[in-house]
Amino acid sequence: MSRYTLWTMPASLYSGKARSYLRTHQIDFVERAAGESRYTEDIVPAIGRWIIPVLETPEGELIQDTVSIIDALDAHQPPERSAYPATPCHLAVAHLLELFGGEGLLRPAMHYRWDFDETNLPFLSKDFSATLAPGADAATREAVFAFASDRMRSATQAFGVTEEIAGRVEASYLEFLLLLDEHLGTAPFLLGGRPTIADYGFMGPLYAHLARDPYPSVLMKQRAPKVWRWVERMNASNRDVGEFGEYPEELFADDAIPPTLMALLGYISEEFVAEMAAQVRAVDDWLEEHPEVTDGEVVLGKPSRRSMGTTTFDWRGTPMTVTVIPYRMWMLKRLHDAARSKGPTGLEQVTAIFEAAGLDPLLELAPRRWVERNDNREVWGPLHEAVLER
Repeated sequence: MSRYTLWTMPASLYSGKARSYLRTHQIDFVERAAGESRYTEDIVPAIGRWIIPVLETPEGELIQDTVSIIDALDAHQPPERSAYPATPCHLAVAHLLELFGGEGLLRPAMHYRWDFDETNLPFLSKDFSATLAPGADAATREAVFAFASDRMRSATQAFGVTEEIAGRVEASYLEFLLLLDEHLGTAPFLLGGRPTIADYGFMGPLYAHLARDPYPSVLMKQRAPKVWRWVERMNASNRDVGEFGEYPEELFADDAIPPTLMALLGYISEEFVAEMAAQVRAVDDWLEEHPEVTDGEVVLGKPSRRSMGTTTFDWRGTPMTVTVIPYRMWMLKRLHDAARSKGPTGLEQVTAIFEAAGLDPLLELAPRRWVERNDNREVWGPLHEAVLER
């Protein structure tokens, strides 16, 4: 094998993030369906769970999780092509947007996929089964889709979407779309003239679910056409920024965060900070109840276990109950590390931006154990003093 293989499916949220990086960096790769026998027989046992995407390198190494995939690929890029900004504010904001894209936008992404059956279901049923059961007969494909959709529908509720609150979730998503559309009228990518992990983080939900599924795709095209164009741009193998003329392939000058991006950060503060605080508290409470946990232990005992109970928080004036996802502790730790990676002066600059947007609590929240990753699995990090408001 002389090129990379991305084990995936077109409808996969996180696969959209990895695929976008491979395409925009013109990395030679081929996609293979996660329903193929080789994936089940060889890849899944090596990874320890059925999960996508998985990147298989030309040397045969398997890398699971989009963050790890991009980290591995980006290590071979020159600084001017790196997905990681070099300046403090851009780096921290990029990590924040990656966190919000991959975790905070799950709620509208799952809602708009699974709660609009009249429009979406004819497409989804064929799209899912074509990849999960390639070459199978119609009855088998139907059964495979029924199993997959049942699992995903229960996950939709786990992100806090109920019949009573669905309308407010939709209004919140539309607010987000309009803010992002305005910002993307000023620059081709979130931080200027080239994509960063901020863009790749947003691509997960904004491509596979919200730009590709029938119902939300029309909504995006009608209400946020610049966001739609950005999705096209993020799937292109060239720069695809013609409407911006000779826009330089550089990030915003002087580590600046322009007003349109500050407005988007303010939205994220209102939408996501309380939820992350509740997630951190819930994880820390669980750890307090389980002092037997040791450094390097697989989170929750099995790689396939992704959640631990529920937590309730105030979402825009309404109580919302969601599933607790320890993986987010890894993503939050990456944000902490990025904010502190440029020294005291850099942290001071980052803190000023986060305070102005109402995001500064995220720079302090910490459970007594972070989540780390080792051998394609989430594991518990060393014990330390928790930093929480009780």
